[in-house]
Amino acid sequence: MAKKRSVFLILILIFSSVAFYDEAYAHSMFNSAEQFEAGYRVQVATLPEFPQVGEPSQFLVKVTEGFEYNEVDRFTMGIRIFFNDQQVDTIPPKSIEGSHWDFDYVWRQQGNHIVKIDLYDMSGKEGIITYTFNMGTQSPFGIIFFSAIIVGALVFTGVIIYIYLPKIFKKPKL
Repeated sequence: MAKKRSVFLILILIFSSVAFYDEAYAHSMFNSAEQFEAGYRVQVATLPEFPQVGEPSQFLVKVTEGFEYNEVDRFTMGIRIFFNDQQVDTIPPKSIEGSHWDFDYVWRQQGNHIVKIDLYDMSGKEGIITYTFNMGTQSPFGIIFFSAIIVGALVFTGVIIYIYLPKIFKKPKL
């Protein structure tokens, strides 16, 4: 009986502690991808994972070199964003110190976008290396979907606790 109670209390502590963490990623983000080409690996992601149309989100880019994933000292990069095979936005080439480039971006249309990232003149070699990624956005009503899932999970947890909690704490008859 004491063992069941201990397991139950540990589970309650684990599930209740989740609310105290602001960010924890045990998986790759939904809008994240990486591509290796011409000796360089480019990783992209958005924060939040599901960017809302018309609201600022963060675009995260990282460039590494070789199979050892050594971070580059600097790079020059431009970005082209396509929607329904038409270019809808361009971020002109910019020289970045370090291997990370994080900037704010506002998505204007709901749906899947093709993001072409152009990496310019790496390691003294002239030319452009183009990486292509698929990024998605969500309508402003998408939060309702996630809220419904969370409420459903909480109700399910409440029902399970209501059913099994009395059985755990019920004293055995001798």
